[in-house]
Amino acid sequence: MSQSYWLMKSEPDAYCLDDLARDKKTHWDGVRNYQARNFIRDAMKPGDGVLFYHSNAEPPGIAGLAEVTSEGYPDPSAFDPRDIHHDPASKKENPTWYCVDIRFVKKFPRLLSLESLRKIHGLEGMPLLQKGQRLSIQPVTRGQWDIIIQLPG
Repeated sequence: MSQSYWLMKSEPDAYCLDDLARDKKTHWDGVRNYQARNFIRDAMKPGDGVLFYHSNAEPPGIAGLAEVTSEGYPDPSAFDPRDIHHDPASKKENPTWYCVDIRFVKKFPRLLSLESLRKIHGLEGMPLLQKGQRLSIQPVTRGQWDIIIQLPG
């Protein structure tokens, strides 16, 4: 099976790449969008590459790389009434929401800002760069991945 590539957004004041570097690995929970959930549940596989994107930041941009280390599995935060992501409609026997585990790979020497990404030939088709695209998890093509990981830090 071939490797896939993803862009995963996190607000740095909630969880940033430095947090992942410190923790070494984490579970990516709290996703409450059906399309993003479907990527986690149906498409993400161990070994897939992740562009770790800081959203709601100044400036927003790609901070580094991570790797998917698990298949999607039911998101335990949905079942916990004390969790901010609790969803009483999601049942353990028929879960609505899924999460995935990721591990830290690399921090870029400098943030690849959204503004700078818009200027790079070959990235025009990235969902991230499309008007109105707000999904927290987005597919990235192999070509886009190759361009981004070869950019000077």
